[in-house]
Amino acid sequence: MNFKIDTKEKFTVITPLQFHLSDNLTAELNQTATNCLQTDIKNVVLNMKEVVSLDEAAATNLMTLQQSFYESNTSFVICEMQPAVSEKLEQMELLEIMNITPTESEAWDIVQMEEIERELMDGFDDQK
Repeated sequence: MNFKIDTKEKFTVITPLQFHLSDNLTAELNQTATNCLQTDIKNVVLNMKEVVSLDEAAATNLMTLQQSFYESNTSFVICEMQPAVSEKLEQMELLEIMNITPTESEAWDIVQMEEIERELMDGFDDQK
C-alpha cells in the first residue's frame, strides 16, 4: 500500500507515502478514499506532506475525487501541501476551487464546520 491511513473520530486521514503523485497512484487513492464512503466515518483529509510533485492527470483526478465527495454530502479536504504541488495546481487553475488547508488541524476545523452546515441545511430542508 502506498498510503498511511489514520482513522479519527470524524474523518479518515490518508497520507500518500510517495514523493510523486502519479495518475496510477491517484487511481489507487480514489479507490481507498471512495471506500471510506461505505463506512461510518465518511469524511476524508488528504495529507500531502510527503508529496513534492504530481502529474497533471493526478491533479485532475484529485479535483474529481473532491467533487465526488461533496456530491455524496461528505467532506474531502487536502492539507500540508508542498509549495511545488501548490504551484502546479495554481498553473492548472485548480488551486482556488479545491478545499486546501495549511495544517491537518485546520482541515479538521473545515470538516467540523461542513458537518454543522450539512446538519443545518438538513434541518432547513425538513422545514420546507
